[in-house]
Amino acid sequence: MSGSTSAPPGPPGARNSCTRTRCGPPCSPYRPRRRPGPFRWGWPGRGTAGRGGSTSRHCGSRGGARGRPPPPASPPRGRGPAGAADAPGAGGSEDAGGSGGSADDEAAEREKERERAADRFKDLTRDPLAQEEGEEEPTDLAAATRARRSGQSLFSGRDLTSFDRSHIGHAHIGDLNISLDARRSGPLRGGPVPREELRRLRRTHIEPEGYVRLRRALAARRLLVLGGAPGTGRTCTALALLEEVTRDGEGAGDAERVRRVAPEEGVGELAREVAGGEGGHRRGTGYLLKPAPGQPGELPPDGMDLDQLASALAEQGSYAVLVVSVGSAANPLLAGRYGQLCPPAPTRELVDVRLRERLEEEHGDQDADGAGGPLAGLLERAARLRADPEVTEAVGLDDLRPAEAELFASLLAGHLLGTLGREELLAGCRGLAAVQAYAWFAGVDRALAAPPPGDDRTPVRSGTAALFHPVAFRIALAVLGGASYSAVSAAAHLLTWELSVQSDPDSTPARPLFCDDPEADLALSRARSATGAVDVAGVEVTGRLVFYRGGALPAAVLAELWDRHFPVRAPVVRWLRLLADDPRPQVSMRAAVAAGELSVRDFEHGYAELVRPLADAPTPRRRMFAAAALDQAAGHASHRKAVRKVVDDWSRFGTPSLRWTAAMALGYGRSADSMDDTLDALARIGIHDDGKQAAVASQNVVRLLTHPESAAVLRRLAEWTAHRAEEYQDLALVTIVRLALTDVDEVLDDEPGTPLGDRGDWPLLVALAATRPELTGRLADLFWTALNTTRSRDVAFDALETLLRSAFRKDGRPWTREGLAALLPALVAEEHDRRRLDWLLRRMMRDQDRPLPEEQARALWRLAVPAGQRRSDEEENHD
Repeated sequence: MSGSTSAPPGPPGARNSCTRTRCGPPCSPYRPRRRPGPFRWGWPGRGTAGRGGSTSRHCGSRGGARGRPPPPASPPRGRGPAGAADAPGAGGSEDAGGSGGSADDEAAEREKERERAADRFKDLTRDPLAQEEGEEEPTDLAAATRARRSGQSLFSGRDLTSFDRSHIGHAHIGDLNISLDARRSGPLRGGPVPREELRRLRRTHIEPEGYVRLRRALAARRLLVLGGAPGTGRTCTALALLEEVTRDGEGAGDAERVRRVAPEEGVGELAREVAGGEGGHRRGTGYLLKPAPGQPGELPPDGMDLDQLASALAEQGSYAVLVVSVGSAANPLLAGRYGQLCPPAPTRELVDVRLRERLEEEHGDQDADGAGGPLAGLLERAARLRADPEVTEAVGLDDLRPAEAELFASLLAGHLLGTLGREELLAGCRGLAAVQAYAWFAGVDRALAAPPPGDDRTPVRSGTAALFHPVAFRIALAVLGGASYSAVSAAAHLLTWELSVQSDPDSTPARPLFCDDPEADLALSRARSATGAVDVAGVEVTGRLVFYRGGALPAAVLAELWDRHFPVRAPVVRWLRLLADDPRPQVSMRAAVAAGELSVRDFEHGYAELVRPLADAPTPRRRMFAAAALDQAAGHASHRKAVRKVVDDWSRFGTPSLRWTAAMALGYGRSADSMDDTLDALARIGIHDDGKQAAVASQNVVRLLTHPESAAVLRRLAEWTAHRAEEYQDLALVTIVRLALTDVDEVLDDEPGTPLGDRGDWPLLVALAATRPELTGRLADLFWTALNTTRSRDVAFDALETLLRSAFRKDGRPWTREGLAALLPALVAEEHDRRRLDWLLRRMMRDQDRPLPEEQARALWRLAVPAGQRRSDEEENHD
């Protein structure tokens, strides 16, 4: 600015106060320590009362307050042009120079320039994630960080490609004989149950809790509607019940006394055949009915149909068990007189029985009644192997279902007998969750392609929403596991719509409003609910959370969905884009993590359909989604190089939106080859276009300070403060101020239990001083620089006030006092610094809205000036 004077930058290693405007760089943060000179410090009413005090009201905002007296001016740097120009009376008299009016104009212009620089700096310290300009309410970065961390835990340590289908050629999961080939799987045919199967069932079946109650109900009513989720042992329980009640009945000598009814044969047709003795139906027979999945719009049997079947069975001395899946369609049947829920099978005992059976086939049962011998040794090894953490992690299921228990027992026996190596064992264990995911998705919408009964012209298309909802809930749970039940359910309904529209674009999906069954959703998806904390408007409240019953299921569901069902990708991509706009971090950030995992499966598709469009979106929320997805992909060594190339290109040549997204991705610490490369890229973004992206760049430099290489970040900040380019200086100063205003929870990826994680509600600057004492001097030097640079002074003082108020909680208990005890002595080591702290504490005490209690102010002063550095006259004034 014409006519203005400024001091040249001080030499490195000298600590100087700085009163310059934007024309020059801030002073270097490194300076020699010197012993404070004589200084009396008193409180209102004592000693030098009122010196430096202020009765003006302080708004307490983070961005600074206009209209209040500034802090005491920094002392002149010494003899020289700047000191002479700023000294009272400098510049000569009007008679000597005749330029009094010109000097006043220049001083006023300098003050206006200082205010403009301070306002611009204040804008740079705004929340970079704010949706609209002028929005003062901060975004909930802490909730976003927690949600991202929770989402990552769903896939931590588990690759989506971590199982080989060749190790599991055949398995019986739920109601399907699975061969892992959708072309060969199909429903069971009707006919008699082989005698060998019944004999084996008698030998190996383990009665679940409540089995006796089921048997009595079947014997009394002749008909039992047995409900449960597929794969929970319903079929085995039903066959065991029928075998037992017919064993001593009229058909006891009949080799075909237990029969499976063809799935397409309904309850009404079976009642007519049994009553009329048609089709070879004999007296005393037990019938197992498992209706085929109904077409959309098809109604289940009603109470009258069941009464007719029960009457026909009673006339013939026969029994029947109708196996149904829990859900809105079957709930009326289960609520009626014939309905019973199937208790879960005791799978732990089942594993023991099956394992012993496999081992006895090899070694016989010579050890059954005594200790020692090969079999006993194998059983001991089997117990240790089941408890092996690596095996438990590979299984990834909280509880096994009967078919999975049998398969797991076979895998353990194979390893113990030497037919399977350890890697094959682990691969087979990982495949258990994959087989479950396969069964969930195989042929879900096959009924939509089938014509309605009696009509070979057009298939039924109505009711697709009801058909797709269970599938949508499983996908939503894989993406949002650990979120509130309401969030998962709402996302599932949203995805149900997208799937229905994709399946039948010419029709508007229709779904009943009062037919949801939360318990059925959980049972059909192997899920559980638990009470936990939910982030709402920056506050944690108690809510109902929902999780898969096993850490392997989210990855298995996404892998099955993305790899084997390509037509589903389009509606899922649309759905994820909608979740990216959700204002709740528990939804948007979890969805971003899942999007990153899906991109790893097919990076070309994920980048083109999800990452790139959202990275260049106009809204910060979408760009943050893209950044989190990129970072998740960078967590996989196979894709780290590609992600780093994308982020580097965006930081150099991208649009403003792409640079913003690149900065957010860099802040997570995995999108560049080294910390130096990360800081170089953030500097490019922060200084580009006159520093318009300094806010988002500084936010992510602060995030890097939670990493182990924080010392390198502080060194780089010191270099930027001494840089001749003003944009570098601003980037450093904004970062320093933001460091004091950012809570640990907002940027830390670690779980509670670490030194920083246990201080989640502390300002990061104070938390680092408490947990990393080797960094305290550098932190104090950098913050001192912000306090002594004209354009950053106002917001830096507001930040210092925030730090001081954090020493004690509202009830008077210590809060960040430990960290301030480390930081303040290094920050106010000189006389002028102590005078400035005196001024700030007085102003805080006189704040009309939030007056600082005198005893807390005294405690803060004693923290800043340790007893060994106080003189006797100061001690008298403090007591």
